[in-house]
Formats: sequence, structure tokens, C-alpha cells
Amino acid sequence: MTILLFVLTAVTFTACKEKVKDDDIQSAIFMQLNSMGMVGIQPMVKDGEVTISGECKDEASKASLEAAIKSIKGVKSVVNNCTIAPPPPPAPPIEISTDNSLMEGVNNALKDYPTVRSDVKDGVITLTGEIKRSDLPKLMQTLNALKPKKVDNQLTIK
Repeated sequence: MTILLFVLTAVTFTACKEKVKDDDIQSAIFMQLNSMGMVGIQPMVKDGEVTISGECKDEASKASLEAAIKSIKGVKSVVNNCTIAPPPPPAPPIEISTDNSLMEGVNNALKDYPTVRSDVKDGVITLTGEIKRSDLPKLMQTLNALKPKKVDNQLTIK
């Protein structure tokens, strides 16, 4: 009976002393990073303690990453030095020309198209009249370069 108790104690003690290697932890972390689609995260493992650095897209992904790494066998603690990516810069405002400058540009553009008439109001150029199909792309390109809010093409194509 004493021998059996000694064997059970030795087996239990040996099983408890089994240690996960840092390299195995690091490999598991890289697999986790890949499965989460996280790139640019750098884990460092020493004695089961993990330090991660890099950039996460938001606080939720940073917290999710930390929780996932903590759940890996052999990880004792996680120091999360990841930063949060700054938000993208706002889109530049759309530049819309004033009606006066649009009218001047439109009049200049239409001098070669005597059958085309125009009206400019609130940044919208309205075209009426007739134009040849081959002339339309060039006219539209010229008018769009004036930066109107919209070009309302009501032309009859001949």
C-alpha cells in the first residue's frame, strides 16, 4: 500500500511539473494571430510570460487578442503593449465652384457648340439643345473639370 501511494504521488508530482516550452507557446500565438487575421503583432515569450506589441484596429480587437493569448496553454500572464491605430483622416471636402465661376467656364466651353444651351443654378449645370454623339464625351469632360455639383444632361444626341 505504501509503495502504491509513493508511485501515485510521484506520477502526480511529475505531471504537475510538466512545463510548456516558450517556443511552443510562441508557435501557438502565431497560429492564433493568423486565425484572427492580425498582422504586425509581435509576441515575445519568456518563462510563459507573453509581451505583445504592434497595432490593433480598435480597443475591441486589442482586448480580444489579449484574451485569446491568455487562453493558450502555458501562458502565465500577458503584457499588452499594443497601440490602437489612429482613425483614417476625413475625406477632403468636395469642392464645388460658385455659380458665377461655373457660368463663365460653361460659356467658354460651349463656344464651340452653338446648338447647346446651358443654365447654372446652385452648382448644377443643365444642358439642353442638340449635340453630335462624338462631341458629347469631350464636352462632358470639360464641364466636369469645372467642378459643378452635377451636370444634368438633357441634350438631344444627333
